[in-house]
Amino acid sequence: MTSSEHTPNSETPATETEPEAFFVPLGLNARGNEVFSTTRRTVSLWAPTMQHGAPPSALLVRALERVSPREDVRVSRVVVELLGPVPISDIEVRSWVDRPGANIELVVAELWARSPDRVDQNGVVREGVERAVARGTAWRMTTVDTSSESHQADASLKPLSEGTSHNWGGMWKSGYLDNIEIFALTELGGNGPGQVWARPTPALVLGEEMTPLERLFSIADIANGIGAKLDLNRWTFLNTDLTVHIFRVPEGDWVGISAETSTGPDGFAMSAGVLHDERGPIGRIAQTVLVRPRP
Repeated sequence: MTSSEHTPNSETPATETEPEAFFVPLGLNARGNEVFSTTRRTVSLWAPTMQHGAPPSALLVRALERVSPREDVRVSRVVVELLGPVPISDIEVRSWVDRPGANIELVVAELWARSPDRVDQNGVVREGVERAVARGTAWRMTTVDTSSESHQADASLKPLSEGTSHNWGGMWKSGYLDNIEIFALTELGGNGPGQVWARPTPALVLGEEMTPLERLFSIADIANGIGAKLDLNRWTFLNTDLTVHIFRVPEGDWVGISAETSTGPDGFAMSAGVLHDERGPIGRIAQTVLVRPRP
């Protein structure tokens, strides 16, 4: 994913007539895997043909929670690898238990899509091929009661009531960002961490209520943008992954983010932040960021 491949949208994708969800279930395919159509509520600011990282991350988490489900475990850490632009197209979800265990297990999910047909140098149409476009892995661990020892290392965010409604405009405007509600606690792009409360307005999957972790991941990927210091008119900064550690299952509709991006001298950056619910911190996020000047 290079900056020459992706430029911000100059037009806002129309989503008014779209289903009130990021994805619509299409049933099972011949392999027995779930398939979803993608609505334009997922569109990234970088290109109208690709999804923002948050909706596919949440769809992966949905699969990671559901594969070979157990009542005695929960997800403690998730790594999402964005293997390329996730297209606005039908998506197949594949998932499996990679490392089973009585107390600790590693589960994996992948999103597969067909690449577009292309015309080669001889004018021959080459059919697209199926490929994995995103992968998620998670540790699921058995739970025990440690409520008497609860402790949080990070300070809580200011309450939602102290935030100011924030609308993404200009080069930031996109289908996905038009479909989340944000209240800013700081000046975004200013000194120090960017801090917001946010929640999605559509469902993740049409007809379903989100689980707490699906809701968290439908927002978490915006940490890169919330903590960004770079001028969007001069630079592109796409994250290629996200790693989230969750020490407490979030509660409620709102996700709090306090994030800041550090940029190195050779084209790479790291976004790091703390994730919250209205009770306090629930985990941390880190993202690898590819920084490139605009052509």
